[in-house]
Amino acid sequence: MASTTSAQLMPPPFEDGLAVYSSGDGTPGSATYDGAANAALVTGDQDFGSCLEMQKTQAVQKLRYMGETPLLPGCYLKISARVKAVSGNLPNVRVAGWAGGSGGAHVTGLTEVATATTLDTYGKVVTVEAIVGSGARTGVELAWGIETLYGHFGLDLTGPDGGLVRIDDLIVEDVTQSFLREMMDIVDVRDYGARGDGTTDDSAAFEAADLAAAGRTVLVSDGVFRLESSVTFDSRVRFQGTLSMPDSAVLSLTRNFDLPAYIDAFGSEQLAFRKAFQALLNFSDHESLDLGGRRIDVDGPIDMQAAVNDKTSWAIRRVIRNGQLNAVAGSGWTPDQVVAQASYATSANTTLSNVSNVAGIAVGSLVEGAGVGREVYVRDRNVAAGTLTLSQPLHAAAGTQSYTFTRFKYMLDFTGFEYLAKFSIEDVEFQLDGKASGIALARDGVTFHLRDCFITKPADRGITSIGRGCQGMLIDQCNMISSEQALRVQDRRTVAMNTNANDVKVRDSRIVKFKHFAVMNGGSHLFVGNHWFQGDDESGGTRTAGLVLTQPNCSTVITGNYIDNNAIEWTNEHDSAPEHSAEFSFGALTLTGNNFYSLNSGSWFRWLIIKPHGGGHYIHGLTIRGNTFKAINGNLDRPEMVDESIATLDRSRFRNIVVEANTFNGIDQIIGNPTIQYHEQNTASDAWTVDFSGYLPFDGSARTVQSVVRHNSFRDAGGGRVFPGWDVNTQQGANGDQVRVNWSQPVTGKVWVTARCDNPN
Repeated sequence: MASTTSAQLMPPPFEDGLAVYSSGDGTPGSATYDGAANAALVTGDQDFGSCLEMQKTQAVQKLRYMGETPLLPGCYLKISARVKAVSGNLPNVRVAGWAGGSGGAHVTGLTEVATATTLDTYGKVVTVEAIVGSGARTGVELAWGIETLYGHFGLDLTGPDGGLVRIDDLIVEDVTQSFLREMMDIVDVRDYGARGDGTTDDSAAFEAADLAAAGRTVLVSDGVFRLESSVTFDSRVRFQGTLSMPDSAVLSLTRNFDLPAYIDAFGSEQLAFRKAFQALLNFSDHESLDLGGRRIDVDGPIDMQAAVNDKTSWAIRRVIRNGQLNAVAGSGWTPDQVVAQASYATSANTTLSNVSNVAGIAVGSLVEGAGVGREVYVRDRNVAAGTLTLSQPLHAAAGTQSYTFTRFKYMLDFTGFEYLAKFSIEDVEFQLDGKASGIALARDGVTFHLRDCFITKPADRGITSIGRGCQGMLIDQCNMISSEQALRVQDRRTVAMNTNANDVKVRDSRIVKFKHFAVMNGGSHLFVGNHWFQGDDESGGTRTAGLVLTQPNCSTVITGNYIDNNAIEWTNEHDSAPEHSAEFSFGALTLTGNNFYSLNSGSWFRWLIIKPHGGGHYIHGLTIRGNTFKAINGNLDRPEMVDESIATLDRSRFRNIVVEANTFNGIDQIIGNPTIQYHEQNTASDAWTVDFSGYLPFDGSARTVQSVVRHNSFRDAGGGRVFPGWDVNTQQGANGDQVRVNWSQPVTGKVWVTARCDNPN
């Protein structure tokens, strides 16, 4: 707060001469009272001693000190004088002044006169006074802002002419202390001209206060302060009042950049969050927004790109951390649904054309219809062309049909961003309570990171990718809890997450009782150390896929997870030409060290299901090693299967399948590849049939034999020991799952035969 001393402010006494006292505004060249007919010095007045006696001869009789009394920002001056009526008409008396600015210019538009006092009794001494300063504070009648640099101060006589008054010397005092709080390291924006009336643009006053603070705290005192332009504070700010700003204007609090400060600034938690996020992406001072452990009640989706307003892409690391977003009831959470007819052709396999009511279909809508795979979304829309761009192709939708488009409502919706990279959310709980979905990703981008977060009870979806904003996404140490835990598995419809791009890593997370944990297109994914479970209390209950892989050659590693009462389903449902052609088929999947668990499941349940959507596909590269398969309260028939409801696999082309070192408990039929069968021949024969039915995975045939190992001595029909030669025939029997070992003569004995369902090369 600026301050000055009385010695610098006080006008000289009248007895020193009247040449410095003007009968005008006090500006250079104006008339003075030196030798004036209506003014004289009086000595020996019983009340004042030496004083000025002046007769009122004009409608407004002015008295101004011609010296330039400085008025510094944050400084408050009290102008006062003792006066009394002597004779004639009784006038009114008021403090007045002339506001001077840079270069001696008059600062216009200000109030330059204070409230008048009426002299009602001759000889009665009356003190008239007023306070002048830069800020419109309580008790300040002349609020002159920060453009005013000095003033010519004095008195006005108004009312009837002819009266004679005497005036004691003018007093100008620094009363700044009267406006200071106990702490002196605060700069109040009102002291720099801020009005706080909700309409006046106080941007310049805020910037001036910040500049003057010089390390002190800026105080935004009581009121509603309108800022029409962006304002950056390089000082710490404390808010008693609140702000209003256009959506496009940015408030940057560089010294206390956190959500609690923005809540103090704007009052509304949701508005504060949007403005803080806007600042996060508009300045380089901070890489993260700390929510301060606050719980923010949210009654509708937060459009994150609209909050920033001036950007549709971002690729510099930014983080939101440490708080809770809580969904509260509101109509904004209700999904929008449109049924519209559209045409699809495999030649443009991510486009719907001739879409009826295309303008009514929102970007980010889930697409459902015949031949549409799971988790296909509207990535973009061209109203003029009547087309929609899809996140994935459709496997069997050629032609024209009706589609259902459902736009879920997300707590944080990033779909307005065309590109978003290096964005993280850490230590945040999304308390969705069955009202809202969680996060919708940008249309494109890389390395979105969710760490140590809770997505609790989403209404429809936890994390949704409508395009390729999931490329390289990281999900670490998160907890996703369904809103449908009390429902039977077959009645659930929520999905924790989906992806369309590559290199997604999900680690050390826990996912509870969704219809699906993840629907994953793309490849090179990594799932490590997670626990996802989807069971219910029904005996012999239905089980759905937890993890759905929709790219056949997925290059995915699933290791060290607890996969509880749900399946891994491997499909090609996002392929517009699902029949196998010149492409990689199902392969490059590794399952190691996982704990597969089943409780109260029907015997038909399987943990690994391959479901081809077109003919000619086969398995080329699959490793299932070191896993535990355990069923409780009801054995399972076997751990794996091919779902042939649409198409089957070509088992004659299986290659590089490894199923070994697994543990099976409560499983009627164990599997392995290679698998070893013990065969004992008690009747001499030159053709032994060894049955591998059931043991080879995915109902494979016995395509190759790795070894035939003698367990004891071979004997001929007479019991003599012999050493016959041998060869084998593979793929014997109706299903091709038998091996015939051919001997050079009829023999008895025992052997171990190792066979495979694939070509290992």
